[in-house]
Amino acid sequence: MSPTKPSCVADRRGHRPRRLTLALAGALALLGAPALAQQPAHDGLLEKLRDKGVLTQDEYEEIKREREAEQAQHEREQTRKEARKTASDAEEKQKAAAKDDGLRGVKIKVGGYIEAASIYRSRNETADVGSNYNTGIPVQSNPNHEMSEFRESARQSRLTLLATGNPDDKTALAGYFETDFLGAGVTSNSVESNSYTPRLRQAYATYDRSDWGFEFLGGQAWSLTTMNKLGINPRQENIPLTIDAQYTVGFNWTRNAQLRVVKSYDNGLTLGFSAESPQAIVIGTSPAGTVFNNPGGSLLNSTTTYSTDIAPDLVLKAALDPGWGHYELYGLMRFFRDRTSNENSTTTGGGIGASALLPIVHGKLDFQASVLAGTGIGRYGSAQLPDVTFRPDGKLVTIPGVDALLGVVGHPNEKWDYYVYGGMERAGSTAYAGTKFGYGDNPLVDTKDCFYGGIFANCSNATTANVWQAQLGAWWKFYQGSYGYMELGASYSYIRRTLFSGNAGSPSTDDNIVMTSFRYYPFQ
Repeated sequence: MSPTKPSCVADRRGHRPRRLTLALAGALALLGAPALAQQPAHDGLLEKLRDKGVLTQDEYEEIKREREAEQAQHEREQTRKEARKTASDAEEKQKAAAKDDGLRGVKIKVGGYIEAASIYRSRNETADVGSNYNTGIPVQSNPNHEMSEFRESARQSRLTLLATGNPDDKTALAGYFETDFLGAGVTSNSVESNSYTPRLRQAYATYDRSDWGFEFLGGQAWSLTTMNKLGINPRQENIPLTIDAQYTVGFNWTRNAQLRVVKSYDNGLTLGFSAESPQAIVIGTSPAGTVFNNPGGSLLNSTTTYSTDIAPDLVLKAALDPGWGHYELYGLMRFFRDRTSNENSTTTGGGIGASALLPIVHGKLDFQASVLAGTGIGRYGSAQLPDVTFRPDGKLVTIPGVDALLGVVGHPNEKWDYYVYGGMERAGSTAYAGTKFGYGDNPLVDTKDCFYGGIFANCSNATTANVWQAQLGAWWKFYQGSYGYMELGASYSYIRRTLFSGNAGSPSTDDNIVMTSFRYYPFQ
């Protein structure tokens, strides 16, 4: 029996290295997780255990491989933790930035300029930088006809804000705001520029879908009758380069509240339709009991009158950009209402307009031409001739008219722009023989007091037949850099106003206007 006992002892001793190895491996594994930075010390301990015979070479290599795998796994986990932390930090910064500016991805662009302008007129209009091309030019019997006028003004200085955003790759949203300081409380009205105080030039929002070729605009913007440079795009209107805030005779425009839809096609054709806020220029002697306007009520100017409109002005426009030049054709429809003999009466008017913008020398010289002809279109011209007058029965009748403008604009280099414009606006005669009703040539209208030596107050019934103007000017951009740009401008224009004939013929008057401008555009 005794031989078997030593054998059992020997077996237990034979398993001791294996148990020690496993114990050491377990201990090292437990120590390895929190102390991986001490890898060289652990490697040295393993080598000593191997050299003393505690660990075999195979056991040593197996434990070392396990240690290296654990080290690699630990490094991968650390890398993932750092990546998650970096992403989390970036997301938190983005959220904080969005929370701070409150814009959530909307981009804001500030624009506008500061202007110092001077105005000289050979006839005293008593007007700021916006001229009155019609009744503001005094006739010969008016003392202001013999008095010149000089002013300086900074009120055309302008501020613009453009907010844009893209919810997805097919949708574009925009909001645009534009203001200046040319409003005056008693002159505020809704006829052409809607110059209320504070003066709102434009304020509108657009929704654009590129996949549909569709755009919707709502707010106050340039009328669809205003010529564009490209398509029917907002902020691409072809506005004359004049210093004068009334631009030039023959230019068709308003800035008023409207709803507009535009559809673009791949062949360069663009169609647009707008419903625009109405207002009528009414002139003449009204029969007793006729209601055609009222003083301004709530939130309107109580010192002026507003026509009794029934519906918006409607404009349908087609624009074509075939690759050379830009061409437009549009139709305008208007509605005028009055009340006579206890009955409401509606008179319609409107016209057909066309324009072209031709790059005679690409990027250097452009030629433009536009025309609008119809009845009741006076509101849409810079000279502001009347829209309607009265029939003997008190009902409104539209006045025929035509506006035309030619222009040449040169850009010889980045610093200089030149322009020459020639325009006219003419109203047709709508007079009723033997009465003082209507508008136009009328032997019963006193015109002798419109001439030299006459009594100006007696000339009040004389009316404008046509206005024409020739205007030229230039802009010199003398500084352009990282702080925006500065430019100087100068212009000269000659205006001729002719009145309808009366009992002493057809009076006429004129004006010479010289303007200069210094502008700083800090945001461009």
